[in-house]
Amino acid sequence: MDQNDEKTSLERRGLFGMGAAGAALGGAAALFAPRGAMAQTVGRSKLQTIKDRGRLIVGTGSTNPPWHFEGADGKLQGMDIDLARLLAKSLFDDPTKVEFVLQGSDARIPSLITDKVDIVVQWMTVTPGRAQQVEFTIPYYREGVSLMMLARGGKYTKFDELKAAGGTVTVGGMQNVFLEEWIRKALPQAKVDAFESPDAVLQALNARRIDAYMADQSAMRWLMAQAPGRFVDSGYGWMPNSYASAVKPGDPVWLNWVNTVYKEAMMGVDFDYFAASYKKWFGIELAMPKVGFPAEFS
Repeated sequence: MDQNDEKTSLERRGLFGMGAAGAALGGAAALFAPRGAMAQTVGRSKLQTIKDRGRLIVGTGSTNPPWHFEGADGKLQGMDIDLARLLAKSLFDDPTKVEFVLQGSDARIPSLITDKVDIVVQWMTVTPGRAQQVEFTIPYYREGVSLMMLARGGKYTKFDELKAAGGTVTVGGMQNVFLEEWIRKALPQAKVDAFESPDAVLQALNARRIDAYMADQSAMRWLMAQAPGRFVDSGYGWMPNSYASAVKPGDPVWLNWVNTVYKEAMMGVDFDYFAASYKKWFGIELAMPKVGFPAEFS
C-alpha cells in the first residue's frame, strides 16, 4: 500500500471514529523502521511477565460505541472491552484483572513499542503499513460502510431506490477530504453534504435535510439499536476492512497465546461469550460453529 492509500485508510478511521483523531502512524520517526529492525530476541515472553505481574494492561479508547465507551455508570463497555476481559479471564480466571490505558488512535502504535501497554484492543484496522510496525492478531471483525435512512417519513428505504434516484439524492457523512470519493463509489451521481460530527449528520437525517447517512456498519447498527424502528439499513455495504488487536513485534509466544484465545472464542470453548458480545453490540446472531472437522481446515 502506498502512502496515499495508507492515508486514505487512516483518514477513514477519523471519519467514522466518533471523536478519534490522528493517524496511528504518528510518533517518532523510529516507528517507521522495518519490523525486522525492531524485532527483539525471543527470551522471556510478555505472557510470563503479565502472569507474574498479576494483571493485563490494555490500550483502548472510551469514545467510540459500540467498540469502547463509558456507560451511564462511568464504566467502560463495548466489544473491545469484552475482548480485553476475555483475555484477562483466560490468563487469571478473573475478567477484572485488567488495567485499561485510555488513549487516542494516534497513540496505539507508540504505546506498544514503548511497552506502555501489553496489547492494543481498540478497533484497529489491519493495514500493510501498520503490519510493518506491530504484530496483528487474527481479525475478529470485518468492517465496512453502509447507508442509513429513516424507516418512516423519508423518501427512500432501500439502496436500489437511492441508486435509481441519481442526482436527486443527498448523502451526508463526517467531513473528510475523501468523503465524496467514498460515497460515489456506491452512488456516483449523489450529492454530498459534509458535517463536523456524527451527531450533526444524524440531526440532518432526522430533519430530512439529507436522504441517507454514510457510516461504518458497526456504528450504524449501534445507532439503530438505540432507536428501534426509527432507522433502516440500505442493505448494501462496501469498502471492507478488518479489525484486529496488536502486540509489540518479536514475541511469538505472546502473539500465539492471544490468537489461541481469540480463535477459540470465535470457533470453540468461549463461543457463547463471543456470540453474546456480537449480539449485544452489533445485533448480529452468530451461527453456531459446525461440529466435526474444523472449518478452517476444510
